Amino acid sequence: MPSADTPTETKNRLSERARQVPPSGIRRFFEIAATMDDVISLGIGEPDFVSPQPVMDAAKASLDEGRTGYTSNSGIKKLRHLIAEDIDERHGVSYDAEEQVLVTVGVSEAMQLAMLALLDPGDEILIPEPCFVSYGPTASFAGADVSYVPTSSENDFAVTAEAIAERVTPRTKALMLGYPNNPTGAVLAREEAERIAEVVVENDLLLISDEIYDRLIYGDARERGHVCLPSVEGLKERTVLLGGFSKNYAMTGWRIGYACAPRDVFGALYKLHQYIVMSAPTMGQVGAMAAIEESQDAVEEMRASYDERRRVIVEGLREAGLPTFEPEGAFYAFPDIRPTGLSSEEFAQQLLKEEHVACVPGDAFGPSGEGFVRCSYATGLDDIREAVERIGRFVDQV
Repeated sequence: MPSADTPTETKNRLSERARQVPPSGIRRFFEIAATMDDVISLGIGEPDFVSPQPVMDAAKASLDEGRTGYTSNSGIKKLRHLIAEDIDERHGVSYDAEEQVLVTVGVSEAMQLAMLALLDPGDEILIPEPCFVSYGPTASFAGADVSYVPTSSENDFAVTAEAIAERVTPRTKALMLGYPNNPTGAVLAREEAERIAEVVVENDLLLISDEIYDRLIYGDARERGHVCLPSVEGLKERTVLLGGFSKNYAMTGWRIGYACAPRDVFGALYKLHQYIVMSAPTMGQVGAMAAIEESQDAVEEMRASYDERRRVIVEGLREAGLPTFEPEGAFYAFPDIRPTGLSSEEFAQQLLKEEHVACVPGDAFGPSGEGFVRCSYATGLDDIREAVERIGRFVDQV
């Protein structure tokens, strides 16, 4: 007779949220790839650069000084002021560092805090897709219902105000936007952001804006400038702005993010943060201060390198026979693999097996991603050139 703690019994006793949320569609392929030789990974959204030297030097010095205890719950005061000053200088959005800026354990924590602070069970949140795989699950953890807003390659995967308005119901409480976009590389034009603001205000919605890639923009989008959504009229007092250091500064392992919000919302974020994590890592916060104060040249050097890689991968994918719109932000290309007749899953599996190139099926990011795959260009230029050559060979043989 099986005991009460057999795996089957234990599984049945797990919470509904744990059982219903699927595993990450990103990690699965790279666990397989890790068992293979000669694999070029175009999958994980992680810079291949080492964190800037001033960041590492500052963190090392903090350890030598014995700074190994907790910081204040909100984060080191100087860091919060630097974040507020940086946002004001770059985007013209003013936040009170003492009462509106919270340092978090990466943007992942900031996003979960925002969902928990704003949403009750039964509330509805609108999320354009394709989108980062965590958006929907974090809303589900808060008990909310997710209504996905589809986008299309014909519109370069940028969401429209009309598409959002069509999805609003009496239960809709919030909208989640992530631009520059992961996985597509799409950016949001200011004109469309202003139209979206009208929908948000008209329907009394709250907004969560994930702007983790705000420095990584290219081409015409760079000339126009990143649209920080709280800078759009009517949005600041409705918006939780999420940002961090992982992507722009190549600091993924340091786990430092932040949330900026209206005072009342900040108070809720702060309480949740106190109980969930206490404070972000001290060493990481010290490194983040050095990132803002001493590493701006390094950020631009990395951005310029991504831009070169972006052009190479887009040209290579197009030459391989895969229509690819030009991404203007983040570090992802999102080629259309429908000409091969394969599904996104089939394409990714066979490409990995036959040519040892790892990418992510587009449908991992939502139904609109079916027929596409995500290819990260946060990897070396030589590997990108070899990868697109292998992809071309694979497409020719399909």
